[in-house]
Amino acid sequence: MRQIIKEADPDIVEEWKWVKPTNPGIPVWSRNGDICTGETYKNVVKLTFFKGASLKDPSRLFNSSLEGNARRAIDLHEGAKIDEEALKALIRDAVTLNSSSARR
Repeated sequence: MRQIIKEADPDIVEEWKWVKPTNPGIPVWSRNGDICTGETYKNVVKLTFFKGASLKDPSRLFNSSLEGNARRAIDLHEGAKIDEEALKALIRDAVTLNSSSARR
């Protein structure tokens, strides 16, 4: 996922946030604001987009957290194939949304 995200926009920054003694934290990718997080669970890797509800998703990558007013997520199960070009487009749209919000 890291490689796909960086290929989508090489200026995206990855940071580890919410680090605690009992938790190593999670990666957060940002550019002009937070874009998404990457979390690992027992049966899934979850990419959560902070402003996912405001993004167009014509390829229907979002398959989790669909009821929220802001966030949307992509649950990736072991062996699942991801449409890399659609994911890159979603990431670029999130960067564009952050950029337009930053100008206001």
